[in-house]
Amino acid sequence: MRVMVLVKATEDSEAGVMPTTEMFDAMGSFNEELVNAGIMQTGEGLKPTSAGKRVAFDGDSRTVIDGPFGVTNELVAGFWIWEVKDLEEAVEWAKRAPNPMPGPSEIEIRPFYEYEDFGDAMSPEQVEHEEGLRERLGE
Repeated sequence: MRVMVLVKATEDSEAGVMPTTEMFDAMGSFNEELVNAGIMQTGEGLKPTSAGKRVAFDGDSRTVIDGPFGVTNELVAGFWIWEVKDLEEAVEWAKRAPNPMPGPSEIEIRPFYEYEDFGDAMSPEQVEHEEGLRERLGE
């Protein structure tokens, strides 16, 4: 099962406060454990939303909105993509992670949809097309 592990933003991350050398060391060690265990597929930190943009859709209309955005604890400051046997394994790994922020923080774990989750809404031809795209991406 693939999951996205979301590091929720804090006031510090939205203000652009950089992690300390010690935090980088701790996270680097944790990431190495994840890689060695075959769990981590990728992971990155994100710049504050003040450096980002959103594109809002309404029918054929598109509106570009400059950051910063919304309520801080509803934003994402970074992510991992993990391959785990189940959600419980992802939780156990997340509990081992160093605190990704200087103060209180949260990590959210969300499973990816699998083809079978879509039932009849996704035709065999659509599945084949998606699998072809994934092959081209090297997944």
